[in-house]
Amino acid sequence: MAKSIAKESGINLGQIQGSGEGGRIIKKDILGIQTPDVNMPVSKVVQAPAQPIISMANAGEAAYEEKSVSQMRKTIARRLSESKFTAPHFYLSVEVDMERAMEVREQLNQQSEIRISYNDLVIRSVASALKKHPVINASWLGDRIRYNHEVHIGVAVAVEDGLLVPVIRHADRKTLSQINGEVKMLAGKAKDKKLQPDEMQGNTFTISNLGMFGIDEFTAIINPPDACILAVGGIIQKPVVKNGQIVVGNTMKVTLSCDHRVVDGASGAQFLQTLKAILEEPLLLLK
Repeated sequence: MAKSIAKESGINLGQIQGSGEGGRIIKKDILGIQTPDVNMPVSKVVQAPAQPIISMANAGEAAYEEKSVSQMRKTIARRLSESKFTAPHFYLSVEVDMERAMEVREQLNQQSEIRISYNDLVIRSVASALKKHPVINASWLGDRIRYNHEVHIGVAVAVEDGLLVPVIRHADRKTLSQINGEVKMLAGKAKDKKLQPDEMQGNTFTISNLGMFGIDEFTAIINPPDACILAVGGIIQKPVVKNGQIVVGNTMKVTLSCDHRVVDGASGAQFLQTLKAILEEPLLLLK
């Protein structure tokens, strides 16, 4: 029995001192070799080297936070995805000399307690240009195109959960002061989540202005059912050529996103040229 156990365990019987009668090797002598004595000093027990414990959650895995998608963000995602992947967008950009606009704004603000912003000037100028180019003030309705006689301009406002677009109705009939007050009121309601549904409906054109965030130029996704949206960058100083001389100028880039199902390139370009002319000479708003 002892021999068979030793053979299976690979133990040399010649190295074992038997405890049986006459020094005979018995079973417990073999088992004693296989199982170390619990009282043996630790230094005498051969142990396998410890393996490092690695947590996959902490080793090389980036930390992150997840939040449920709000109903507002779901609506934004759905509407803009439909717009981007349904409406064939194309883009037209123009650079505007803002020297005169800056001068006129400064004069107006010196004469009034209401501080007119560049955004107010853009809204009013766009409204005036839309009256001259009704093909831009249009809506795609699937089986027909609606050319709107009224000018209702949606103004994109950034809020905590995304973007809201309150509407300035009859913007072409309002003064800069009226537009200023209405934009402030609607923007405040948007940030306080107090906008009413009817205050975000009926837009015929949309403006997205990121100039105040230091953005020079960008493109925007059309806000359906509008045919176009205007992306407005900030005013920057740069060398420009005037009367054959290089001087420091103040320019602003605007980009028109157009739905090619409604608007063609030439129509969009003509609208931008009219808008550029108004912004470069704001007194044209008085005509």
